[in-house]
Amino acid sequence: MTDIDVVAHNREAWDRQAEAGDQWTRGVSPEQVAAARKGDLSGVLLIGHKPVIRAWLPADLAGVRVLGLASGGGQQGPLLAAAGAVVTIFDNSPAQLERDRQVAEREGLALQTVLGDMRDLRAFEDGSFDIVLNPVSNLFCPELGPVWRECHRVLRGGGSLLAGFLNPDLYIFDADALDERAEFVVRYSLPYSDTGSLTEAELAERADWPLEFSHTMTEQIGGQIAAGFAIVGFEEAPHHSNESARYMPGYFATRAIKL
Repeated sequence: MTDIDVVAHNREAWDRQAEAGDQWTRGVSPEQVAAARKGDLSGVLLIGHKPVIRAWLPADLAGVRVLGLASGGGQQGPLLAAAGAVVTIFDNSPAQLERDRQVAEREGLALQTVLGDMRDLRAFEDGSFDIVLNPVSNLFCPELGPVWRECHRVLRGGGSLLAGFLNPDLYIFDADALDERAEFVVRYSLPYSDTGSLTEAELAERADWPLEFSHTMTEQIGGQIAAGFAIVGFEEAPHHSNESARYMPGYFATRAIKL
């Protein structure tokens, strides 16, 4: 099926996930915010449950302009704001953005939220940010070229893009068999997409869930380079919740500098 409005579908799906209390929609605790005020950013997650590499962020975040890209949920944004950064959270889900506003209000933090599609950052002028933090989320986006180009545009020269993404090889496996029975059943060819790889009946069964898309490493890393970035850091982590963690990394992260 190619006539699905992916942005609209995923917006509604993530709103439902927020209502249901999915783990990526639960705002950080007062204790985590207090720690961030003292410089402890171990609660800032870029890939799975693994804290962002501290050296990838400035030692002093006071006044640093950060765009949390597709980063709603009341998690990374409030912690960075508590550490002194000037934070804007951009997300496709109103409910996810509301989580950020709720935490900010509870903790007395200044934080801006903007609704939109991560491929279109026209709400921001060129060079508006020092850092773009993009936790694992581009699996919900059909194409990455526009994302990387927009990130490059809104960053100042020398600014950094911190991007987390799912290992695309995980998509060859039948997700139900892996998640429910810990069985590795090879079912799909790559690149994978819910809209192109699932049957009509399977899509109907997943109607309440966000649509997902695998992306090749050429799209992920080569796409950043093509947009004008230099990759200066790379990290990996096991998947946080399924059997694949025993055999292969589930997540990758890059730190890239705008040339």
